Amino acid sequence: MKISVVQMRDAFISKLYEYAKKNSDIIYVSNDQGAISLDKFRSDIPNQFINAGVSEQNIISTATGLSLGGKKVYIYSIASFITLRCFEQIKLDLCAMNTPITIIGVGACYSYSYDGPTHHATEDISIMRSLPNMEIYSPSDSNTARGLVDISMKSSSPIYIRLDREKLPILYNEKDDFSIGFKSIKNGKDICILATGIMTHVALDVAEELKKENLDTKVIDIYRLKPINIKELVKEIIDIKKIITLEEHSINGGLGSIIAEIFADFNVKKELKRIGIEDKFLFAYGSRKKLHIDSGIDKKSIIKKIKEWI
Repeated sequence: MKISVVQMRDAFISKLYEYAKKNSDIIYVSNDQGAISLDKFRSDIPNQFINAGVSEQNIISTATGLSLGGKKVYIYSIASFITLRCFEQIKLDLCAMNTPITIIGVGACYSYSYDGPTHHATEDISIMRSLPNMEIYSPSDSNTARGLVDISMKSSSPIYIRLDREKLPILYNEKDDFSIGFKSIKNGKDICILATGIMTHVALDVAEELKKENLDTKVIDIYRLKPINIKELVKEIIDIKKIITLEEHSINGGLGSIIAEIFADFNVKKELKRIGIEDKFLFAYGSRKKLHIDSGIDKKSIIKKIKEWI
């Protein structure tokens, strides 16, 4: 599988740059963050770029004022900081007033693996999905990130997009339609893994290993976590009895919780196994691979959990 030549953030910013060159109302607000594609944005259209410094709470309120003044605003920050430090501002300024601002949170979960728990965005999905009006996206490749620019430009609601820092394998074409919110990227009839972000790629590796156990595994990439396209998703898994959710996020409130709530609320009779980060802090440093092993979400641990469950 082909690895992306750019990070998700550069794919997103480059596509947004194309819009911004033609529309002076598009404003990009950063808090001292850098990116290769951001240099071009900043140098070519400096009047549409604001470096607000390390002041996440202020950034939300500043962006809200710009939006209320008719601007289309994008906020760019580290995922763990922009969701946690300014939850109240996001709740009141963005969600309560349904202000159509897009928050680009870079550093999904363990992306900043060497920086410790201060930088680990392990609760951002559960936090952000608790807020009414908030849409949440978790792309699994750079083409999805690029496609989310089109979606965000048309949206009239606040959006949170969690972007990975790694150059991940390509799963989609640039011209794919991302409006449905998920896609089956591997067919199978015995079990189904629902995954998001980097874990979609882990799920594909797990599916290959499970072949050796005579388990035909379907893999679905869920890149829109709120709102979930419930009707179409249930239709996609209707013939499979055993469902597994796989996420690089706390087991509390993330993808697994979303699916469990759907099954309970809509009386979907499926067996469900949730695999994610346990309800505890990980005070560890090192490579992402090491943190996955420490958290029990590496390929070997996942296969063991699935085989024990089945």
